[in-house]
Amino acid sequence: MSLPVLVIAANDDWPTDRVVTELTGRGIEVFRMDTADFPQQLSLTGRIDEGHGWAGELATVQRTVDLSRVGAVYYRAPGAFQFPDGMTGPEERFAAAQARAGLGGVLSALTARWVNHPTAMARAEYKPVQLDVARACGLRIPATLITNRPDAVREFAAAVPGPLICKPVASPVLIEDDQLKAVYTRRLTPDDLADLRGIDTTAHLFQEWVDKSHEVRLTVVGRHMFAAEVHAGSDAAHEDWRSDYGSLTYATTTVPADVAAAMRRLMFRLCISYGAADFIVDPTGQWWFLEVNPCGQWDWIQGATGQPIAAAIADELQGV
Repeated sequence: MSLPVLVIAANDDWPTDRVVTELTGRGIEVFRMDTADFPQQLSLTGRIDEGHGWAGELATVQRTVDLSRVGAVYYRAPGAFQFPDGMTGPEERFAAAQARAGLGGVLSALTARWVNHPTAMARAEYKPVQLDVARACGLRIPATLITNRPDAVREFAAAVPGPLICKPVASPVLIEDDQLKAVYTRRLTPDDLADLRGIDTTAHLFQEWVDKSHEVRLTVVGRHMFAAEVHAGSDAAHEDWRSDYGSLTYATTTVPADVAAAMRRLMFRLCISYGAADFIVDPTGQWWFLEVNPCGQWDWIQGATGQPIAAAIADELQGV
């Protein structure tokens, strides 16, 4: 009998629905939970002693799962803990810290197949770490500067042939005036370099601009690699394709052998089995690594190309 798969994701994450459907269609028992359900709709009982590792159960009103039987965990951006009304701010912060250390700690200790383990994801999400590992693994990367010093930006611009781009070091999404906003990659003009006010307020990432034929979203799931060319149909998308999804067209492609080998080394070094990597392909056909997101979106690529990514995730969770 196959072991249950624990799925930890936001309740409204519909790409995760596809993975759950794929697993249940194979006859795999799935226990899906969102950390936002803890502690009001999800309970934890965890026990450990000298003779046994962590055992106990996760339970909702409808279902339970035996922690000692969990064979694999699919972890994908669950929600924040939700506590009962009436707690003060300090009480909620204390309770959240206890929940992270208690529920999060027990789950993190499970000796199961992870896609991906949250501690590995936390390290892998750092762009400076990704670039350093990518370079060491043999991937071609653009010259990059992270700084909050305007003079360092000008020195970098003088040393790099061609334009620079600026993009966020972390998530490009923010909420302002109750609206979700995104900060996109932008190519800097001479006027931008002449006026760098505000650079000193936080860390900024600058890179050399790489001329592109197109870009590639490379979705890596275990031993599987799904490469999709992303062709921009507007000037905005040419700078950052996320700014104009409507103009994009896609085509499946193959991964050069040296890039595939380097990506396998990178995934191993980062201790992740799933990653959504972005590459620029320049006019000569060379692939340039930009980043890899250990929790990156994949469903729209599957829909546009027909690549069986959900099935590959299920394979990885089953260890097949």
